[in-house]
Amino acid sequence: MPADSDDSAASGDPVDSARPADPIVADLHAHTTVSDGTLTLSEVPAAAREAGVDWVAVTDHDRIHPGLDAPVVERDGVRVVRGIELRVDAGFERLDLLGYGVEHTDALDAEVDRLQRDRRERGAAILDRVEERLGVDLDVEPRAGLGRPHIARAIDESDAPYDYAGAFDELIGNDGPCYVARDVTPLDEGLDLLDDACALLGLAHPFRYDRVDEALGVAAEAPAIDAIERFYPYGRAVDDARIDRLAAESDLLRTGGTDAHERTLGVAGLTESAFAPVRERLPEPVSVEAFAVGASPGAEPDEQD
Repeated sequence: MPADSDDSAASGDPVDSARPADPIVADLHAHTTVSDGTLTLSEVPAAAREAGVDWVAVTDHDRIHPGLDAPVVERDGVRVVRGIELRVDAGFERLDLLGYGVEHTDALDAEVDRLQRDRRERGAAILDRVEERLGVDLDVEPRAGLGRPHIARAIDESDAPYDYAGAFDELIGNDGPCYVARDVTPLDEGLDLLDDACALLGLAHPFRYDRVDEALGVAAEAPAIDAIERFYPYGRAVDDARIDRLAAESDLLRTGGTDAHERTLGVAGLTESAFAPVRERLPEPVSVEAFAVGASPGAEPDEQD
């Protein structure tokens, strides 16, 4: 697998298999500024409308967006699913699990807090190494949700002789001199945590892993897994029919999404007919007007967007 999926330099351009012939109505894989995306939560509905998408899942890395107050919230006419993309250690490789319709549980919240503390510490260590090596001040504050894309963007904007891609290639990539590994959740623990908390649990982007067979085996054999990401912009040809066969044989739902880290949604996702069985598993949307006016409970001011 390439660099950590929440830390990778680029996902590549979409291929035709990520674009169904019928209009996409649900993009179930998007990131916001509380992890390594560039969209704020308040900007998600407009981006969805521009893409013609009715449903968006906010699946920030190792984090539940603090501005979403229910498993599914209707904001400005768009249904926003509270999700999470959790990195887990399967032994043979690190995999990404996508949880949809997340309810807060004490156990999941505790693990998210642990992972975010590790992210802050890891981010600070990478920043120290980069600044010492390059002799620059990147002016990046270690925080929850910090990932290598943030640091790569800061390097690109600094006086250092590296652009965004070069920062990964020469400095902070997995084999780079400034790389620091991060902690992740063991597979069995991650499955248990998300099985208890989520309306639907799936395996993300199966063809991004180095050991595809083993990753697909996890999806087929783990009782907690309900779905597999079928529609995804890999930027290269993949064997989509293999996912269709696995889904049929193992009674898995098929999900999909753009894995948006920039501002464009609807590059990949589900048509109305493909979304129908997934929709049945998701809770009913709660209008944002149902909540009291003001800050979302538990959300810090800089995290509401």
